[in-house]
Amino acid sequence: MIVGTGMDLVAIERIRGFLERRGERGLKRLFTERELGYCLSRTDPAPSLAARFAAKEAFFKAVGLGWGRGGDWREVEVCRTERGEPSLDVRGRAAEAARTRRAKRLHLSLTHTAEVAGAFVVLEG
Repeated sequence: MIVGTGMDLVAIERIRGFLERRGERGLKRLFTERELGYCLSRTDPAPSLAARFAAKEAFFKAVGLGWGRGGDWREVEVCRTERGEPSLDVRGRAAEAARTRRAKRLHLSLTHTAEVAGAFVVLEG
């Protein structure tokens, strides 16, 4: 049974601008070390960063809370399965928010074009 859904779109230029203005220090407020390790190893990290930011926003929408009440940005981490599929690892208040919605599994889909990155999250009960 689906107990929550969320989606978000992020302009890649917005993330590129954030990276230029705030640098790695700013990114550390939004992303985990593992996420940064993956994204910053890419030739152009902005699309991957934007997709991960969209995934975090989509998660908070799926649980029905904003990022402040539903947890911190770094409590929602985009990971990759052994097969390379994107997945979410949630902890802290974010995990509690998912448990409150009775979510037993989290599903994540990511996509991007040259201009926009998007994410869709499904909470399965």
